[in-house]
Amino acid sequence: MTSANPAKAAENVPVLSTESFQPSSHRSSGFKQIFVGPNGLRAGWRVLMFIALSAVLMGAFVLIRAGGPAAFREAYKNQSQVTITPLLMGGSEALTLLFLCVAALVMGKIEHRKLGEYGLPLRLALKKDFWVGSLIGFSAISGTLLTIFLLHGFRINGLAIHGTAILYSLFGWGIAFLLAGLVEEFLFRGYIQYTLSTGIGFWPAAFLMSGLFGLGHFFNSHETARGSATVVLFGLLLCLFLQRTGNLWCAVGFHLGYDWGQMFYGVPDSGIVPYQNMLNSTLSGPTWLTGGSVGPEASFLTPLALLVVTVLFSRYYPENRYQVQKQQSMPVRIS
Repeated sequence: MTSANPAKAAENVPVLSTESFQPSSHRSSGFKQIFVGPNGLRAGWRVLMFIALSAVLMGAFVLIRAGGPAAFREAYKNQSQVTITPLLMGGSEALTLLFLCVAALVMGKIEHRKLGEYGLPLRLALKKDFWVGSLIGFSAISGTLLTIFLLHGFRINGLAIHGTAILYSLFGWGIAFLLAGLVEEFLFRGYIQYTLSTGIGFWPAAFLMSGLFGLGHFFNSHETARGSATVVLFGLLLCLFLQRTGNLWCAVGFHLGYDWGQMFYGVPDSGIVPYQNMLNSTLSGPTWLTGGSVGPEASFLTPLALLVVTVLFSRYYPENRYQVQKQQSMPVRIS
């Protein structure tokens, strides 16, 4: 019914303020904030992009090489019967490193960053930091085994190989462990560590990635919870190397020196029995001392050795040199 009084009718007309249109704008803004932060696309989404790209590259290669999903499943069932040799390990790690670098290069193009910013600048390859890390790693495993020996838990029985096999073992495993160090350091403390640091800070990212580092080793044959927990400590120490040197080369060197040392002395590495090791040795005694089937990694002495390395390294490398540029050019438009 129409009002007979125009003035009174005008009073009854509802007024639409501009605030009536705000909720959809707020919803759009809230949705955008899930993906975009003050520095562009959020770090978590960029990490997922990197992981997805790496997984697609590696998965496609594995399936093609195996001859399809059925052949891959059959090969996976028989993988426990495969002996890990320097050539097999080195080839696998080289391909993995290639795919990780391709994924990082793609992300670097998107983010307008160089590959070296993610921790492995080529100008520092095999320079001082690398050799310092190698020396620290070999000294750490040597000191641990020496202490176990003094406590009557470790004994060297003699050479395990002879002749030209010695050269093959020393150099073959050296290259294989170098590639393994590059892969594990770049995977756990390279692109992902760098990217997460832009979002949640260096040490929160370091604790997260070190936890995943330990979890990944838990699935090794004969690995234990104690050994995996020690691997987490290794990860934190390697993050300290990264923070204080500003690059991953010291961590790669440590990785090489420690793993190569375990091969040299002929002790298990994360539960993996050595093959073509230099020395023939035995571990005997309580598990808390020797680490049992896991090797020295699970010995109670290893965390103590890592603590000593941490204190000494912090003294000689007191400054933080790790540079993270939070501002990155990755425009995202969500309407």
